[in-house]
Formats: sequence, C-alpha cells, structure tokens
Amino acid sequence: MTSKTYRQTLNEWRQERDKTIRQENGWLSLAGLYWLKLGKNQFGSDLKCEVQLPARVPAVVGYLEYNGKSVSLRTIDGHKVYVNDKHTDFAILQPDISENPSFIKLEDVCLVVIQRGNRLGVRMWDNQREERRSFPARAWYDIDEQYRIPATFTPYERPKMAYFPDITGEKSEFPVEGYLSFEFGGNHYQLDINKEDDGTLFIRFWDPTSKDETYPTGRYLIADVEADGKIFIDFNRSYSPPCAFTDFATCVFAPEQNHLDFRVQAGELYNKL
Repeated sequence: MTSKTYRQTLNEWRQERDKTIRQENGWLSLAGLYWLKLGKNQFGSDLKCEVQLPARVPAVVGYLEYNGKSVSLRTIDGHKVYVNDKHTDFAILQPDISENPSFIKLEDVCLVVIQRGNRLGVRMWDNQREERRSFPARAWYDIDEQYRIPATFTPYERPKMAYFPDITGEKSEFPVEGYLSFEFGGNHYQLDINKEDDGTLFIRFWDPTSKDETYPTGRYLIADVEADGKIFIDFNRSYSPPCAFTDFATCVFAPEQNHLDFRVQAGELYNKL
C-alpha cells in the first residue's frame, strides 16, 4: 500500500461517510424518538399525539397499540399508510432488531418500532428536514499513518457477555467475542471487540481527546482485515457515533475496559453546534 493510495482511499471513505448521514432515512433525517406506553399511542401532527409527526401530516393518522409484548398499527378516518411498501390500514409491526423490520411510510416520513432492552419505542425520520442540507461537513484530524497500527485478534474460548453504557443512561448487554491487542508508544493495549454478522471486528473506544476534541463518550472503529489475514487498527478511520448528529439516536458507548490512556489524535473531530 503506497502512502498516496492510502491517503486517496481514506479521503474517499471520509467523503462517503459525510454523504451517508445526509441520505434518505440517514441520521440527519432522524427527527423523533418516542417510547411507547401500554395501550394505544396515537400518531399524527396533533400536539396531543404520543407519537408527534410533522405539521404536514394529518392531525391524527391512527394509533400504535402496545400490549407489553408486541405493537400493532391501526389507522382511522380512512387513512392508509405504507408498511414495507404495502398500502394498509392495519399491521402487526416487527421491531428493528428482527430480520424484517416493519417500516411505516407517509408524507416523506418513515417510522419503525425499536426495541432496546425491555422497552419499545418509535423512531421517526423526516426526509424534509433542513439539516440534511445545512449540517456542516464532518471534520477530521489530518491523516497520520503512525495511527495505523498492526494488531492481533485473540478470540475468547467462548463469547463473554459484557455491559456497554448507552445514551439513555442504562447499560446494554452484548457478546464480546475476543480482543485486539497492539503496541503504541512502547506500551501494550487491548480492546474488546464485537464481531458483526458479516465478520467485521467492531470497536467502541474512548481516549482523552474526548474531553476536548472528539465526541465526549468515545468513537467507533472497524478494524482493517487484509486479504492475507493481517489486521490493523486504523484510528484514522475512527468516527463519531450517530448521537453526534442527532438527539434521537440510541447510541451504545465504549465499555470501561476500552478506555485508552493516550490521546488518539486521528479520525473524526467533534464540534458541538
């Protein structure tokens, strides 16, 4: 990998990251998060609705009924919505953690039921939000190749369950399949990873730059695994969690064991607006 090719590839990746948050139903379209109460939760533009939609939507479109286990949708007054592109006035909704989540669409608005622990809520995207166009471009440290560090993956004999703090102040439990170990500044470090369904090694980490330059609760990173099996932790590719761009994301942050003691001056910066 030549330095020029590396820099070109990395800059293209950064540009793509900026496009991704602006796309339809991207993070900058996210405009609401409503936790459901038991029973009927009305949705529409009326201020009395439990699920508040933009003013261009009818006052009350219908309701989402939560029975403690599942959520069903029913529209009223002849309204119909699209659920997974099918025009309907009734549906049993599958949450976002299922293989086939139920996406509700109306008036350029998209809704989905989300499940976080024992709670069910509704996430809303408004694709007419001005933020899709006006939000500043993502900012990054200058590329510094010393932060592309060889690493070794060590799997645990069996995945262990670990608690990760989230934006709600609670802790979510995730399986940790192993850790990446590396050397930096003459010291040895290791970071627990979550192995994604596609085999990628996903890292949540915190470092002291979070106090003044990067996102306060830490950043995300996917390890580079090359064709020959070599693994690199490239902090130049570390990026802010979705909560940096919207108040309505439900981010999970770095566990205590993934707090580093050196400043990682690479990857994405954070400027609170």
